[in-house]
Amino acid sequence: MPTSDLQPVNRALISVSDKTGLIDLGKALAVQNIEILSTGGSAKMLQDAGISVTEVADHTHFPEMMGGRVKTLHPKIHGGILGLRDNEDHMAAMSQHDIGPIDLVVVNLYPFEETVAKGADFHTCIENIDIGGPAMIRSAAKNYGFVNVIVESDDYAEIIKELIAHNGKTSIELRKRLAAKAYARTGAYDAAISSWYAEQLGQEFPDRLVFSGTRQQVMRYGENPHQSAAFYSNDEIRIGVASATQLQGKELSYNNFNDTDAAFELVAEFNPKIFGPVCAIIKHANPCGVALGSTLSEAYKSALACDTTSAFGGIIALNQTLDVATAKEIIKIFTEVIIAPDADDDAKAIIASKKNLRLLLTGGLPAPENDGQLIKSLAGGYLVQDRDNQLTAQPELQIVTQKVPTEQELSDMKFAFTIAKHVKSNAIVYVRNGVTVGIGAGQMSRVDSSKIAASKALEAAKNAGEEASWAKGSVVASDAFFPFADGLLAAAEAGATAIIQPGGSMRDDDVIKAADEAGLAMVLTGMRHFRH
Repeated sequence: MPTSDLQPVNRALISVSDKTGLIDLGKALAVQNIEILSTGGSAKMLQDAGISVTEVADHTHFPEMMGGRVKTLHPKIHGGILGLRDNEDHMAAMSQHDIGPIDLVVVNLYPFEETVAKGADFHTCIENIDIGGPAMIRSAAKNYGFVNVIVESDDYAEIIKELIAHNGKTSIELRKRLAAKAYARTGAYDAAISSWYAEQLGQEFPDRLVFSGTRQQVMRYGENPHQSAAFYSNDEIRIGVASATQLQGKELSYNNFNDTDAAFELVAEFNPKIFGPVCAIIKHANPCGVALGSTLSEAYKSALACDTTSAFGGIIALNQTLDVATAKEIIKIFTEVIIAPDADDDAKAIIASKKNLRLLLTGGLPAPENDGQLIKSLAGGYLVQDRDNQLTAQPELQIVTQKVPTEQELSDMKFAFTIAKHVKSNAIVYVRNGVTVGIGAGQMSRVDSSKIAASKALEAAKNAGEEASWAKGSVVASDAFFPFADGLLAAAEAGATAIIQPGGSMRDDDVIKAADEAGLAMVLTGMRHFRH
């Protein structure tokens, strides 16, 4: 196998479903006097453009059949691709069977992923599984020492450049790069088919899990400067940071991506048609302030007031169009990213005054109830689970205390419990009148989370020039049950009047008794929301 030589391109085989740039490629090959073999629509398009083409059927002397299922699966095709030009036995076999070398394979595959995305029926999806294409791609990539393979039109320009620079030849370095890209493409294609088939069979967790991603960005570094990182998108059709358009600002960092995704997934829980304007401010993937408001600027200011210190350098997510009033408030402090469904032109102009502030527009909100999977890597493997896409409906809430919560308390409890779903465990969230007033996150002890949230509520009040803690008259949400009454009592001591929690502890009776003795209302959801 040659390792450093230039190899001539005398014959090319072109069979593409995506015909972007096809005519320009054909003309460039014709200028180099490269014979073109082609099939179906590709051949017709080239011929209509005045480019000389040999039909594959004429080359193999074997007709296409079975509705096009069999056309390139032939020894004259695969022998021409796979034959080693420096192997005497291979060359003798090619000569004996009249197999001409094929030096360039240009193939992109049937649009299986797009067909599935359009919701096509089972039979249509099956018919859009390419067989001959992947076989030719893999054959050409295996024989990279002599053969070039192109699977994306983006690479047409590079190979044309090489053919011109080297008088109809290409370098081993280019052929290796193209081969690696080719195997990645067929691997991703097979992954898409495998995942779709498992879904059709109702196999949520198939025996062999295959997934792929498309690189969107290589970052300066990862979580820390000594770690390298990149962002890959997958085939999931979900509005969010992966699909957003960035209007301005520096490239998103690893931590920006992570935090922005957390922020937008949280704010998406609150449909503006039902809840009105909602703002969430995120720091290190945890909310430090979330609020409803009669206006978006009011929601932002209330969310900010919950923890003005942590909000500095944070991520702001909005559930509706960014307006001028809100933009003017946001630029008063340093913010890393704003993500919203849209933004007014005047608001965009205001944000533009902060050149490093990233503004991402998504065109909508993701549906929080939609299915999906979350994947986390471990040493030697992966953990895979369903997305946490459920919340307890109000009729399912169980009031377990003598005191019955008011309508306002119930509204605040549901708001708080929804937010707790997006706070790292152990999670405690204080809410009063549709505004978070204290959040405790990520502690090993639920009591510690309760105390931190209470201290945040007191600090927020002091920052606002008030003496009484904002936890006074609030409700408290816990992402999981209270194993003992101490966490509940810490909330009561801070001034909370009602508690929402999943329940399910062997000491539920003790906790309920403590709530009654403290004069608290408490409801159980029967559903926990750990977030590790």
